[in-house]
Amino acid sequence: MFGVTGSGDTSGYGRLAHATLLSGNTSQPFGGYFDEVVDGLSAVLGEEAFGAAVERVVVHRDQLTLEVRREHLPAVMAALRDDAALRFELCLGVSGVHYPADTGRELHAVYPLMSITHNRRIQVEATAPDADPHIPSLFRVYPTTDWHERETYDFFGIIFDGHPALTRIEMPDDWVGHPQRKDYPLGGIPVEYHGAEIPPPDERRAYN
Repeated sequence: MFGVTGSGDTSGYGRLAHATLLSGNTSQPFGGYFDEVVDGLSAVLGEEAFGAAVERVVVHRDQLTLEVRREHLPAVMAALRDDAALRFELCLGVSGVHYPADTGRELHAVYPLMSITHNRRIQVEATAPDADPHIPSLFRVYPTTDWHERETYDFFGIIFDGHPALTRIEMPDDWVGHPQRKDYPLGGIPVEYHGAEIPPPDERRAYN
């Protein structure tokens, strides 16, 4: 990665591209406490509502991920937080991911949850298409997502409906585009840092 030649890129990216394989649906039994969590959530929501809300249950590398349809996200998260058998009272924020090849689901919002009561961790994921990048805000369910949703909006362009003040948090307010999307150009503009002007990555000298 850091030994690339001929590109002039010293950012560490090196214009390398790797195919991303998305995990498929996992069937029960999942193992460990994962079955208890999924069965418990199904019992709280009701089997029909669970089927309508949860698109897929994925166990990959010892991580349970519930892929939830965006319109059902607040209700599912409230159930995960409030039910005594679940009690995922801590949401560790939200991260954005951009999969341009995942047609109709290009933008992913990922929420790591922790149950302090039961010492358990899971992950919840919701998706939105590029053409309609809206996902309900979880500020009313987990207030700790406030600045995380602003950052994800800033860098990926996901609009969290219902957020009390969804503004950029790191980029200037007049910045055009969302710089962590995979379709964002690698070039950019020079940046001033401690009095020095740092050229954009595609104009930096190589050290090979």
